[in-house]
Amino acid sequence: MNHHHHHHHHPYKVLSDDDIDFFIRAIGAENVAQTVVTKRNEKKKKKTPYVPESDNDDNNSNDNKSEDEVLLIELNTDWQKKYFGKSKCALFPRTSEEVSEILRYCHENHIAVCPQGGNTGLVGGAVPVFDEVILSLKRMNSVLSIDDITGVCVCEAGVVLEELDDALMRRGMCVPLDLGAKGKCQIGGNVSTNAGGLRLVKYGSLRGTVLGLEVVLADGTVLSSLLRENRKDNTGYDLKQLFIGAEGTLGIVTKVAILASRAPEARIVTIFACDTFRKVVHLMVEVKKRLAENLSAVEFFDHESLKLTVDTLPGAKDPFPYADDLKTNIQFYVAVETTVNEKAMESRLRANVLNFARSVCVLAEDGRKSRGKFVSILQKKFRGDEAERNKPNLAQRFVISENEKHANELWNLRERISVALKYAGAVYKYDVSLPTIKMYELVERMRERFAERRMDDKVKVLGYGHLGDGNLHLNISRKEGPCKDTLAMIEPFVYEYVTEHKGSVSAEHGLGAMKVQELWRGKDAEEVRLMQRVKNMFDPRGILNPHKMIPSSSPPLPSKL
Repeated sequence: MNHHHHHHHHPYKVLSDDDIDFFIRAIGAENVAQTVVTKRNEKKKKKTPYVPESDNDDNNSNDNKSEDEVLLIELNTDWQKKYFGKSKCALFPRTSEEVSEILRYCHENHIAVCPQGGNTGLVGGAVPVFDEVILSLKRMNSVLSIDDITGVCVCEAGVVLEELDDALMRRGMCVPLDLGAKGKCQIGGNVSTNAGGLRLVKYGSLRGTVLGLEVVLADGTVLSSLLRENRKDNTGYDLKQLFIGAEGTLGIVTKVAILASRAPEARIVTIFACDTFRKVVHLMVEVKKRLAENLSAVEFFDHESLKLTVDTLPGAKDPFPYADDLKTNIQFYVAVETTVNEKAMESRLRANVLNFARSVCVLAEDGRKSRGKFVSILQKKFRGDEAERNKPNLAQRFVISENEKHANELWNLRERISVALKYAGAVYKYDVSLPTIKMYELVERMRERFAERRMDDKVKVLGYGHLGDGNLHLNISRKEGPCKDTLAMIEPFVYEYVTEHKGSVSAEHGLGAMKVQELWRGKDAEEVRLMQRVKNMFDPRGILNPHKMIPSSSPPLPSKL
């Protein structure tokens, strides 16, 4: 990554033995991983070979490394293996007081800090750009309280999302947030990136469900009175909102109070197959109109995404395996998740969903049944049964889940696309907001660009995303690995297209290190300067997650189209 555009207004200190000694005194040697003072590590040579989480990388090279070296390699590398920091020190505080002590020291000594949660981000926001000290929250992982009356849950920032969900599930509640990364991401990181995810359409964003935060500021001040548990509080500016989505640039979130939801007792997943994106959008409108009170997610993915997932992941199956004339023109799939809070209501929900599906579908039966049924329906259709003839044919086929296991299988076809992409080669990921009807046009334009340059045999362009809130995930997959020409075809074209259509260049992933200069796009310079002033007010020495999210410079010169 070239970071020549970052002028170092802040000359950061290079870590010395004294700094390491301070950290060890402050939080204990077992909570410090470092390669600054090598003699300390002689004592820590591995007793057992430590193998980091990996995708069968060649681990033999770790044999002569100390435990700390191996751990630091892992913490310096992001989930996609695209961004690599050079940090020589990672700290694992266990309390807010320890976080405060670390930050106070780093502030006084101009030491840059990179806060890190589960490290599942997709824009390089959670790993150092240079050699910032990594401050990991993974050891602050207690759920502190769950109130059965109000539904408010208070926990530390390092709690893994899925573990928080499990703790709430035991009391019939759930976290109002669901991400593909839930097994690894942490609630503090979710808050700091204002994570969106699959159920935003039902629960709204974290800006509404997070009721309070405890935050440690750059100089070590602990803002504990922000950790409120009231659903309503109109006293002064809502300061916690500044830290939601701030990517760790204004303070470090150490505790979170979040409003849990009632957990549904039953869910039904339906997948519709459509032949045009226009129909996809109109189907979504109908879904929202007619299944509103049970709707928890409405997602879409194109045929390329399904093909890649089925080809890449064992266990992923095409939901419409029967080849026939109707199937050849299916280009899109819409996944609809509906839930009920009581098991007893499930059969009524199933009847509603089935009725709905039949009313919008060319074929009135569930897509996995035999062909015989279809023929009579088609004949009836052409004979001119009034109701049949006049219904809107928004979908060609549908399949509806029979039980929870089947529901998971169907849902995974959408949820695991990003995992499939990770295994299928190099991938360029774009997460954009666009007017819903225009969402897919960007995917088509991208395919045309590659076709014009005869590069389309080397890359696959995939479109999928959160249909219910106008959020497209555009992914370009290249089996043979990354390539400059491919990137030049995508950027800045994607960003220019999105700005021209008044969208957002980051709907939910954030800006991180990847899109820091894109902040100028589609915003007045005045708005960005206000953000820079907020940053300088909270972090005058620029020690918190530098080179990310907030550009330190002036707007770039306009590029020639």
